[in-house]
Amino acid sequence: MNLRKMNEEDLEAVVKLLDQLGYPNTGEFLPLKMKNLLQDPDEYLTVAEDTEGNVVGFISIHIIPQIALRGDFARISYFSVDENYRSSGIGKILEEYCEQVARKRNCDRIELHCNFHREQAHRFYYRQGYTESPKYLLKKL
Repeated sequence: MNLRKMNEEDLEAVVKLLDQLGYPNTGEFLPLKMKNLLQDPDEYLTVAEDTEGNVVGFISIHIIPQIALRGDFARISYFSVDENYRSSGIGKILEEYCEQVARKRNCDRIELHCNFHREQAHRFYYRQGYTESPKYLLKKL
């Protein structure tokens, strides 16, 4: 298993992984977003490759500075492991990488939003030490 920074050549694999997560048609806008995010010093786009160099997972981590707290937040924006590789330890490796990034960047927490219907993902996060934080508010624009 190899972790590396995502690059624009990973577009097709990331589109497939986002589709498996329930986000279809990202190929329409992802090239520009990916290009911008890859240049953002507070964004960590990382892929996991199998032994043959195929992208089998990715994580998007964003560092969010905090004005009223000593530590900053690391937010997992998107996180997907190919459905054929789930329960093989890849998710754990990516999540532990996120924790390393967060500590290096002086974050005192990692946060994420995980839809209520993703029960297997919830079990994974609980095993990794996450707890539920009630009241997630959203305003769609």
